[in-house]
Amino acid sequence: MQVGNVTTPFGRRPISLAQVKGQMRTADIKAGKTADKWKVFRDACEARAVLGIQDRALAVLDALLTFYPDNELSEDRGLVVFPSNDQLSVRAHGIAGTTLRRHLAALVDVGLIQRKDSANGKRYARKDETGEIEEAFGFSLAPLLARAEELAHAAQQVAAERKRFRITKEALSICRRDVRKLISAAIEEGAAGDWGHIEEMFLGLTGRIPRTPTIADLQQLLEEMEMLREEIINRLEILENSQNMSSNAVQNERHIQNSNTESSNELEPSSGNEPGAKASQTSRPTSEPIKAFPLGMVLKACPEINDYGPAGVVGSWRDLMSAAVVVRSTLGVSPSAYQDACEVMGQQNAAVAVACILERAGHIHNAGGYLRDLTAKARRGEFSLGPMLMALMRANQGAGRKAG
Repeated sequence: MQVGNVTTPFGRRPISLAQVKGQMRTADIKAGKTADKWKVFRDACEARAVLGIQDRALAVLDALLTFYPDNELSEDRGLVVFPSNDQLSVRAHGIAGTTLRRHLAALVDVGLIQRKDSANGKRYARKDETGEIEEAFGFSLAPLLARAEELAHAAQQVAAERKRFRITKEALSICRRDVRKLISAAIEEGAAGDWGHIEEMFLGLTGRIPRTPTIADLQQLLEEMEMLREEIINRLEILENSQNMSSNAVQNERHIQNSNTESSNELEPSSGNEPGAKASQTSRPTSEPIKAFPLGMVLKACPEINDYGPAGVVGSWRDLMSAAVVVRSTLGVSPSAYQDACEVMGQQNAAVAVACILERAGHIHNAGGYLRDLTAKARRGEFSLGPMLMALMRANQGAGRKAG
C-alpha cells in the first residue's frame, strides 16, 4: 500500500506505510544491542514463507551482508553498506541488473533493509580526516538488528510447523497402510460384510490427498482415515466375537445333551425359578457392543450437541451422555427406545447415535423410529457408527468451505 505523496527526502521514491513503520522500529534499537548477522540471515531464510520473499531475494541479502565487515551487527560500528549494483551482482552469482533491483525493492518492502539515499542517489561513504567513515549512503541493515528476536521466533514457528506436517504425513501414511492391509486380509479370508463398499470409501479418501497438501488437508484426512480404521477393526472384532460365541453355544448345547442321559424332564421348570430358561438364554449368542470413537471426532462430526451440554459445551463423555438425554426428549425419542439403544450399543455409542440424529434432524421425520432401526441393525451386527460420523464430518467440512 502506497502512502499518498509521502516520499524520501529527495523525492526519488514513494514509500509505503510498512516502510514508515520499519523506520520507526529501527529508531528504537536499544543502545549496545548486537546480533550475529549470519544467525539473523538463517532465521530470515527459515521464515521466508512468513515474510513473503523469494530465494533470489535472500541471495541478494546474503550478498549485502558480505559487504558488512563484522559478524556482529551493531549500531556502534554503523549499519549501512554501499556496494554498487555491479559489485552486488557479482557476489549474488551474476544476477541481472533488473532482477537485482526488483529483489532489492522486495527486501525493502518486507522490512529487512532500508534505503539511505544520498543527494544524487549514489551509494558511497564520506570519511573524516582520520579515514574513518563519517556517513554512508546505500542500504541500512538496521532492520535486521531491530527484528532479530522477531525473526528468530518466526523461524522457530516455521520449524515447528514443518515438524508437525512431517509427523502428520507419516501418521497418515501408516494409517493408510494399516487400512489397506485390513481390507485385503478381510477380503482374502472371506469375512462377512460389504468390503467392496469399504474399499470404495478407502479409495475415495486416498483420492482426496492433494499433490501438495497443507497441514489442514493432512489432519482432516488423517482423522477420517483413523475413523475408517476403527470402523474396520470394530467390524472384524464383532465377527470374531460372534463366531466365538456361536462356537461356545454349540459346545454348551452338546454338553447339556450329553449330560441329560436319564430324563429330558430334568430341564423343565419345577418351581417359580426357571433354570431351563436361564440355560437357553446363556447359550444364545449376543452381539458385542461396538467400540466408541474418540470424543474429539464425534464433536467435530456433531457440533450441535455442544449446545445441550452443561454450560453449552461438551467436554467429556459424561457431558455427552447427559446432553443425549436432553436431546432424546427434544427429538421425541421415547425413554424405552433410548434405553434399548443403550443396552445394545452401549451408553457412549447410544449417545453418539443421538448426536448424529440431532445433526440430521432436518432430514429425519421420526427420530424415535430411526433410532429403533439403528438399534435393530446393531443387534444383528449390521451397524457401526463409523460411516455416519465420516459422512457428517465431510458434510460439515464442505459447509465450512462454502461459508468461508
